[in-house]
Amino acid sequence: QVQLVESGGGQVQPGGSLTLSCSASGHIDTLYCMAWFRQAPGKEREAVARANSDGVATYTQEMGDRATISRERNKNTAYLTMNGLKPEDAAIYYCAADPVLCFGTWEYSLWGQGIQVDVSS
Repeated sequence: QVQLVESGGGQVQPGGSLTLSCSASGHIDTLYCMAWFRQAPGKEREAVARANSDGVATYTQEMGDRATISRERNKNTAYLTMNGLKPEDAAIYYCAADPVLCFGTWEYSLWGQGIQVDVSS
């Protein structure tokens, strides 16, 4: 059974930076796609960024150029570096992945439990 585990969350001051990590464990070959989503209280889950195993990435307008997704080559590990954090970025951030699908859909088969990010002074 494949599991995705997020780490690196916590509290950061407005304007600060944070890097989240997502690691996959279990018997699986290279995950073609790894992505990040977030869900703030009272809001629907929204996509933030995704990257395939070649490092090709796309971003939504939710964080725009304040977010950077990266992947370790040949490892099922992804990172989300967030800069210029705002209070409205506070949310539970989820890692998602899929062995086959990436672009053209945000419906992925594997999901982490999520990790809290708070932005406050």
